[in-house]
Amino acid sequence: MLRRTLNRWFGGDEGRVDNRTIYVGHKSCPPNEAFIPPKFCDNRIVSSKYTVWNFLPKNLFEQFRRIANFYFLIIFLVQVIVDTPTSPVTSGLPLFFVITVTAIKQGYEDWLRHKADREVNEYLVTVLEDGQRIRKQSAKIKVGDILEVEEDETFPCDLILLKSSREDGTCFVTTASLDGESNHKTHYTASDIESELHCISATIECEQPQPDLYKFAGRMHIYIDSEEPDVRSLGPENLLLKGANLKNTQKICGVAVYTGMETKMALNYQGKSQKRSAVEKSINAFLLVYLFILVSKAFVCTTLKYVWQTKHDEPWYNEKTVKEKDTNQYLKMFTDFLSFMVLFNFIIPVSMYVTVEMQKFLGSFFITWDKDFYDAEINEGALVNTSDLNEELGQVEYVFTDKTGTLTQNNMEFIECCIDGFQYKHREGASELDGFCVTDGPVNKIQQKAGREKEELFLRALCLCHTVKVKESTNHNLDQVDGLGVHEEVLDSPQKEKGFIASSPDEIALVKGAMRYGFTFLGLESKEMKILNRNKDVETYELLHVLNFDPVRRRMSVMVRPKTGEILLFCKGADSSIFPRVKQNEVESIRTHVERNAIDGYRTLCVAYKLLSAEEYAKVDADLREARLALQDRDEKLMAVYNQVETEMTLIGATAVEDQLQEEAAQTMEALQGAGMKVWVLTGDKMETAKSTCYACGLFTKHTELLELTLRTLEDGGRRREERLHDLMSEYHKKAVQDAPPVKSGITRSWSVAGNDYGFIIDGASLSMVLSTSSESNSNCYKKLFLEICKNCTAVLCCRMAPLQKAQIVRLVKNSEGSPITLSIGDGANDVSMILEAHVGIGIKGKEGRQAAKNSDYAIIKLKHLKKLLLAHGHLYYVRIAHLVQYFFYKNLCFILPQFLYQFFCGFSQQPLYDAAYLTMYNICFTSMPILAYSLLEQHICIEVLLENSTLYREIAKNAMLRWKLFLYWTALGIFHGLVFFFGVRFLFSNPALQDNGQVFGNWSYGTIVFTVLVFTVTLKLSLDTRHWTWINHFVIWGSLAFYVFFSFFWGGIIWPFLKHQRLYFVFANMLSSVSAWLVIILLILLSLLPEILLVVLRKPRGPHARKKKRVESSVGGPQSPQSSARPLLMRTFSDESNTVI
Repeated sequence: MLRRTLNRWFGGDEGRVDNRTIYVGHKSCPPNEAFIPPKFCDNRIVSSKYTVWNFLPKNLFEQFRRIANFYFLIIFLVQVIVDTPTSPVTSGLPLFFVITVTAIKQGYEDWLRHKADREVNEYLVTVLEDGQRIRKQSAKIKVGDILEVEEDETFPCDLILLKSSREDGTCFVTTASLDGESNHKTHYTASDIESELHCISATIECEQPQPDLYKFAGRMHIYIDSEEPDVRSLGPENLLLKGANLKNTQKICGVAVYTGMETKMALNYQGKSQKRSAVEKSINAFLLVYLFILVSKAFVCTTLKYVWQTKHDEPWYNEKTVKEKDTNQYLKMFTDFLSFMVLFNFIIPVSMYVTVEMQKFLGSFFITWDKDFYDAEINEGALVNTSDLNEELGQVEYVFTDKTGTLTQNNMEFIECCIDGFQYKHREGASELDGFCVTDGPVNKIQQKAGREKEELFLRALCLCHTVKVKESTNHNLDQVDGLGVHEEVLDSPQKEKGFIASSPDEIALVKGAMRYGFTFLGLESKEMKILNRNKDVETYELLHVLNFDPVRRRMSVMVRPKTGEILLFCKGADSSIFPRVKQNEVESIRTHVERNAIDGYRTLCVAYKLLSAEEYAKVDADLREARLALQDRDEKLMAVYNQVETEMTLIGATAVEDQLQEEAAQTMEALQGAGMKVWVLTGDKMETAKSTCYACGLFTKHTELLELTLRTLEDGGRRREERLHDLMSEYHKKAVQDAPPVKSGITRSWSVAGNDYGFIIDGASLSMVLSTSSESNSNCYKKLFLEICKNCTAVLCCRMAPLQKAQIVRLVKNSEGSPITLSIGDGANDVSMILEAHVGIGIKGKEGRQAAKNSDYAIIKLKHLKKLLLAHGHLYYVRIAHLVQYFFYKNLCFILPQFLYQFFCGFSQQPLYDAAYLTMYNICFTSMPILAYSLLEQHICIEVLLENSTLYREIAKNAMLRWKLFLYWTALGIFHGLVFFFGVRFLFSNPALQDNGQVFGNWSYGTIVFTVLVFTVTLKLSLDTRHWTWINHFVIWGSLAFYVFFSFFWGGIIWPFLKHQRLYFVFANMLSSVSAWLVIILLILLSLLPEILLVVLRKPRGPHARKKKRVESSVGGPQSPQSSARPLLMRTFSDESNTVI
């Protein structure tokens, strides 16, 4: 064991790292081979963060990493250990409350993850052992087990397909939860296994687990008696991935090759990390400043205390005890320093964290209660999984969106076609047998048609050139189109009982388009394709070969043999792929239609055919069989054969198919762009489909110049891919970055600059080259170029992306210069990684499962809801909490500054200015409820205006309301008010005889007057900032002031038996008996608020004309400077009310 460990450490086991050997059914190898029982991980899935044993220490460690929590822990310990002026309860109780509430919340969230893991791990599966079918929990599956999976079940681990109930040895699966594609994919058995599975003796040698969903390489050795093993190659077409669903197949049997956290689905899962908002980071920065102020105050007071004592003799009424005289001088100075720290520690607002937590928690209910987010179809509304990021919704700079099920409904519809240069467009109510509804062709007269022979040839091509399968359905009118239900009313009653499944969503749309006009695909049986023509005759074609679609070729073909004996090749694909391979005299008549349909946002496909002679087919057939048996470079050899046969074809026509967008998808994208957000589309789908969707959504327009970095462009020119990559990156960088004019101040999007509208397209393979080149210096250079190019583009499309690559893109942008705030939105499990990686993750409760919604921070029903979530809710959340943070620091500075100044007049004796009850109640009761109500209900601009004017979102971008300039403004305001409070009352006390009977006021009366002015001023300051008044605002603001007056009378009007010192006995009542005290309180409140009121009154016009002007400017997007437009959000008073549209 020691030798094996050393070999693993020092590279001795390198040969074993590259691959793994799996024994099918755990059967021992033949005697001539050594048998080493392999050890692999079990099939348990773990997504939880805590366990019962580590929850307390791990959670406490994470919470005390917060500066404020750690600070108050230190203050609490100081109060316990050192004799301080205030009780330990004043710091310990709020800290305990915050820690407990947060721990309960995070514990509950992790319990939900444990519950979800338990459901997956305890799911029962069927395992074949010694010919017996045994039910086991999914967690107990081992590598090498033979599993049986039935139709509509989910694969519990990654399997190699051994046996299928279908006669042709295939099965159909959907991988919507993996790559977002809900279409049906065909997989094949590893080999024709004649014996029963429990008798098979075989091993599988394959690569180690890796996250790429589309790659797998292995081989299977089948041992029959003592003969040499039969070796079969294994590829991704033989691998069934965990999370995929079995469709249109009764049952299959497969052997487990990857289990648990080594499955491709688990390797693409990004662990859930603790997300922190930009506001929380600003709070920590501000806390450091106030902590420095606190330490400075304590240091100054400690120093001046001993300076004062050296100049004044020890008073006779306060002589030091023997213990105090024997105490070390430096220790005494340190304890005095700590005492001053405790006395001034209220400048750090611990209650702010409690208020912020409550504001986030209660504020999240406004999202769940929003009726606009409710969907009657599924009877659900929006869901908030994480309330900690509400304000982050108002700071988004980059939006990363999935395509399938997010931007589109994945429900394609046949729109029109062009045959031999003539346009054919379907019209409702037209006769199916009379042919087509014909409009003008590009060079022909209206109502002209192509020849009947060309029409029927085109329709036969649509019925034969596809991978559509027919499935018997119990729901008569329901076709399973890519997993979705679509009604079809043009079928005859026998055909209505069948549904279609296909490898691409547009294939069913084309088959249905042919059905509208008399040609019906009846299905594939034993390599024979049957179609029903216009004359209701059944035509039979032998399917010889399928040349599958390829993202580089961008076309697919089939070879068929009709009863007449000739061999036909039908091909369909993108225009750029088909046009160079057909006779050029037929291209121009169809190109016009294709370009017009592309501009309209339709997905276009061109259709061609070729008649093969017997000799040509014999050669192609032999070449295809040879290429498919190759173990090395199989794809390249197949590609060469495909390219050889798909030449000199005859162009028949083209089709236009619409991939229906989500409701208001284009308007939503336009609003997000208007708000200054960059939109990136990350999809696992093909480039052509994704590009068409981008055009339909308005992300790309006819004026957009597309910069394409894909395998197709990298292979152009005949040079090595690395060289071509360098040239393309340099070319695109020069075009989009170097040659682009400088962007003007305030313009955040490249589309704002006329003539520089670029769109960037990249695929997964090219992205891998950009992110992981051979040289680290080149990799960093390419990453920098890639980001600079993308940031100067209108929109970015990333296609054929694996889930982990989506997360890598998000991480790359998130960690780029400026640390922009990112948002990811998707609806499938393939989107979970990027949802977890982004600052804010949005899940859509779609038809592809709820994995994205469960792992997201927020879940919505439809894409259109994202507009209101960001532009309205996000905007208001940020404004509210930013004002809350600034206001809390301001009011605590007003609170403690008089306490600091008071030390200069009491010999630095650590004498409190305020009573202990006031110290405890100030942040908890007297001033907490008004700001909480404000932070929940304030609407400085009404929601309708925010939705209509998306540019308002830019005013608060980049944490505009929590910048240092504004923080210094609030700090200066707090210092000014604190000075007014203290010295204003001191001026009053210059004549100590303030009562009618000549009795003087004492120090507690002094502090009470200061405190009264303080409470009324900070509360009225908030009322001046409030623009949206509700009965709740009136209740908490005036109620808090009334409660303070009532509490002061009540606290000072009764002798409390549990108090050793009754400091405020009748102090408040005596204070209010003085007319001078009343006058000073009113004057100081007015004096404190007057400068700000005058400043705004003099700078801002008032009245109906100003309001009308503001409305006009808002509606037309009138020019406003960032300072002037942001100022009302930051320095609000009642005078701004008249200038706000409410």
